Amino acid sequence: MEWSERLDGVRPPALRVPLERIQAAADALDPEVRAALNESIARARRVHLDQRRVDVTTVVVPGGTVTERWLPVDRVGLYVPGGRAVYPSSVIMNVVPAQVAGVASVAVVSPPQRDFDGWPHPTILAACALLGVDEVYAVGGAQAVAMLAYGVDLAEGARCEPVDLVTGPGNIYVTAAKRALQGVIGIDSEAGPTEIAILADDTADPAHVASDLISQAEHDVIAAAVLVTDSVALADAVEAEVVRQVSVTKHVERITEALTGVQSAIVLVDSIEAGLRFVDAYAAEHLEIHTRDAREVAMRVRNAGAIFIGTYSPVSLGDYAAGSNHVLPTAGSARHSSGLSVQSFLRGIHLIEYDENALRDISPHVVALAHAEDLPGHGAAITVRVDERGTG
Repeated sequence: MEWSERLDGVRPPALRVPLERIQAAADALDPEVRAALNESIARARRVHLDQRRVDVTTVVVPGGTVTERWLPVDRVGLYVPGGRAVYPSSVIMNVVPAQVAGVASVAVVSPPQRDFDGWPHPTILAACALLGVDEVYAVGGAQAVAMLAYGVDLAEGARCEPVDLVTGPGNIYVTAAKRALQGVIGIDSEAGPTEIAILADDTADPAHVASDLISQAEHDVIAAAVLVTDSVALADAVEAEVVRQVSVTKHVERITEALTGVQSAIVLVDSIEAGLRFVDAYAAEHLEIHTRDAREVAMRVRNAGAIFIGTYSPVSLGDYAAGSNHVLPTAGSARHSSGLSVQSFLRGIHLIEYDENALRDISPHVVALAHAEDLPGHGAAITVRVDERGTG
């Protein structure tokens, strides 16, 4: 409560949002927004249901099996930002895969808002209601991550229990807290400022490319927008379109600062082949392909959080209603990490089951390796079962 007051400039009436407040937000939701959220939820469920894992049993040898079971994390904390913009879409992107994975306990945190009596934004609360989430807390920033990791006592004997995993994007302080607490909790990723890279040739529509660069630049003054092209004519046309479109958009100052920052650029390359090498090295959170044979080019990309193919698949579609997840790796981490999915909320556990004969057959190899590692006790744990005379 004290940190929220110091850092957010507002002290929430309580940490946990009352159920009646969540329901009231849903009841007051604009019908068009409700319809859009419900459609986004339906499409996200459709995609994420296909990500479910099944248990697999491998017969290694007769009498010896290894089964991989996929079990959900018991309890997760889902962070929904609420700074410069309101993100009910992030509620969907966090909650849907957790629910599909079978997570039993879900807690959502979102910063208190001065304009809404210290509660999270009502559209965020309404999205929680539509998804059946009733454990919501009016807290954001590093203190929200700490609360989820360690738990906190609430009024009248209630408690926010610690979680096992924290997912969802946030600002640099949220990211720093996730990094500091990794190990106490699991995390999905260290999400940084949003990024868009667009690989385009002379077939691209300059107005479409410019609008997509602007769409991500409006997130944050440190958002990155990069066009990679082998066409000087397209580069010039996009630059002119950006100037024209920014002049009539809402968040002019924020977008201008992002697009003129060192993190944003138009990169000229000799060929699309060279462009592919560039975007693989950059490993953008969002990568759009506006080229001839766009799908074929997209299939050659190795590193990206999500790839948007062709002029009718803009990043904004993925942000809201493509069915894909918009919680994606940033800052080059797409080289080694994936976006949020059902898999993020599952753990693979191996069940090893050998009978006596199967253990006896492999025992010489296990004992040999145990001795090679100077761990005779490992070998003895085998021989005591299969050879009273002490094989090996």
